[in-house]
Amino acid sequence: MLKKILTVFLLVMFICCGCGKKKGTVESDLNKIVKKGVLTVGVRADAYPFGYKDEKGKYLGYDPAIARLIARGILGDEKKVKFVTVTASDRMMKLYSGDVDIVIATMSVTPKRRQILDFSDPYYIAGQALLVKKGSRVRSLQDLDKKRAIIVFGSTSENSLRKAMPTIGIVGYKTYEEAYRALKKGKAEAIVSDDTILLGMALKDPTVELLPKRYTREPYAVAFRKGKESKDLIRAVNFIIETENKNGNLKKIRENYSIK
Repeated sequence: MLKKILTVFLLVMFICCGCGKKKGTVESDLNKIVKKGVLTVGVRADAYPFGYKDEKGKYLGYDPAIARLIARGILGDEKKVKFVTVTASDRMMKLYSGDVDIVIATMSVTPKRRQILDFSDPYYIAGQALLVKKGSRVRSLQDLDKKRAIIVFGSTSENSLRKAMPTIGIVGYKTYEEAYRALKKGKAEAIVSDDTILLGMALKDPTVELLPKRYTREPYAVAFRKGKESKDLIRAVNFIIETENKNGNLKKIRENYSIK
């Protein structure tokens, strides 16, 4: 049903926009994806339960699941998707280098990012939180005063942390796996990041604890290259997200990965 609805949607869109490529115009990213017959998506491999690999190397999590729904909606087959691993620090670079068509990688929408990227409608609302060792005396952001906290480069955590508690010593790492190992080794008192990512660490390891307080609201969205070439693709992705949300599929996927 979704495929039929989207087919009609795309047909109307192509008629309105002109299905032929006119001289001097730029071909839309949506048209390029349809022509090549595969959707290339940047996803995380270190952000359980949002993006990770199983022992066979298959990409799993909420973000890859959304990517498969988008591939099914645009190309008629959820298998017509190619995943490329991205990190918080290189995901925008891989998008603009053309390595990927879109990025679905726990990316929060911020005013600064909107200056260089376009975004879909949000598909999830996260929040900044603290992950500490079990038994830690740190129970809130205020308890980190003059102590050290871990962030991952390229995330929104560093900026949020510096504004909220400028007295905190910040220790940065490139990946969440490195950040997690640093916490376990006592390099800092806490990891500050999106609760969704920290939840995955807490689910796997009973020796760490995700504290209940949330300090921000972080809408996750699909990221696109900024420009008119992305407009048709953004409309198509928004249509798919809205449809899958209304029919309950997004909720089922979240429940499957224990995401609230």
